[in-house]
Formats: sequence, C-alpha cells, structure tokens
Amino acid sequence: MKKVKITILQTTFNRELAEIYGAKGLGPCPMMKEGQVFYADYAKPDGFCDEAWKAIYQYVFALAHGAGNDTFYYGDWIRVPGVAICSCNDGLRPVIMKLEATDVDASINYTPIER
Repeated sequence: MKKVKITILQTTFNRELAEIYGAKGLGPCPMMKEGQVFYADYAKPDGFCDEAWKAIYQYVFALAHGAGNDTFYYGDWIRVPGVAICSCNDGLRPVIMKLEATDVDASINYTPIER
C-alpha cells in the first residue's frame, strides 16, 4: 500500500444557491484552503474535513492499492495515470481536490488493539 497525495485545488462557493438554501453568513469552506497538501493511507489525514474524507476515501484507497496506474474508469474520466480529481459533497461550497498515487510506502502509525 502506498500513500496518496491530496492537494486542494480549488474552493468554490455557489452564491446563488447559498442565498436560497444556505445558513445566514455562509461562505466558502472554512476548513480547506487552496494549495493545502495532505498525505493519506489507512486513515483520514489530521486536519482533513470529515465530510470531504467520506466523499473521497474510496478513490484514495483505490490509488493506494495501485488502481489508476493506467487510468480510472476505462480511460473516459481522467487521462493522467495515478490521478483522480474529486470534490467533497457540499453542494453549496464544494472543494475540488487532486489525488495522486505516490511511491511512498504507507505505514500504520498506531498500535492495533489485540483481543
């Protein structure tokens, strides 16, 4: 298993929909910033949004295990091998992320509980 590099490419905000449906004072995502980089393997990286992780973890897991070495989804989605472009599931202020396979070995950084 390898680590996956997660780069925050863009934070977006749909002002029109937010004016209709959003809470008062809603703005772009306060947790993620363009240019931030995280590395993931077995678990959500520290400081990474829980909801964004739920939206992308399956792609992280796939890339960490070698999927996408050619391309994802029969070559009709991403043309760059080992890369996925994903977003969180916040419809008013989605964050766009680039996931990249790396050659860095993943390691468990906790002690599993034996029962």
